[in-house]
Amino acid sequence: MPTSPLSTAQAARKALAERLGEIRKDAQLTGRELGVRCGWSESKSSRIESARTAPSDADIRAWCAACNADAQAADLVAANRTAESMYVQWKRRHRAGMRRAQVDLLPLYERTRAFRIYCSNVVPGILQTPPYASALMTMITTFQGTPNDVAEAVASRMERSRVLYRGQHIFSILLEETVLRYRLGGAEVMAGQLEHLLAVSSLPSVSLGIIPAAAERRMWPLEAFYLFDDRLVNVETLTAEVNVTAPSEAHDYGKAFRELTRSAVFGTSARALITDAVCALR
Repeated sequence: MPTSPLSTAQAARKALAERLGEIRKDAQLTGRELGVRCGWSESKSSRIESARTAPSDADIRAWCAACNADAQAADLVAANRTAESMYVQWKRRHRAGMRRAQVDLLPLYERTRAFRIYCSNVVPGILQTPPYASALMTMITTFQGTPNDVAEAVASRMERSRVLYRGQHIFSILLEETVLRYRLGGAEVMAGQLEHLLAVSSLPSVSLGIIPAAAERRMWPLEAFYLFDDRLVNVETLTAEVNVTAPSEAHDYGKAFRELTRSAVFGTSARALITDAVCALR
């Protein structure tokens, strides 16, 4: 069974907390004494050291200064920022709207050679039509209560999708059949989206597999995840995106993708499922 997508982020947080604890002990300070030197409560020191509270950059610098370990502050701040990037809440990512997140992803998509994408809930962004993307992003914005810049975000997402047609990229994409049946944006929007899937599936760089609802499972349905070459796995949960870089965890997601592929159909059979879903809308 693949490890939890949170495990890498949690391990990074724990390692940072343990290092801060070692610095305090090396300085022969109690948590209370550290708190006095930093100007905060003993309980805050305890929460940081037990990884229950994520420290800010300023907290780390104050901690190191109090322990006469200023030389270590820069490395620990860098480690803290790396840990933060592993687990990012959507509300934080979208605090100024969704467009920025789309723009930030473009360099990653441009430099990735091999994509492996699995989606159990929606059509992945790179295959979305503008109306479908607009309907989905509107729902997300409403649910999260974040600024509405859907029109601009959709335009940025469409710009990112151009990697389907330019550059030397290979796309292996798996969708659960239920994705074809969920009506996001209404029948007309879904029909257009499904017809786009049919068109994209004919591209030589794209392998599109559909896992039939009635297929014998060799792997249970998972959260949507994206493998960028063998370097990074992006996992999407309801509240956050989790970025996995540990080789052992990336290996587990690669294994899961292979197992999911064994239950999928491709080519004519996949197109038949998409066509059936289109017909059901009429």
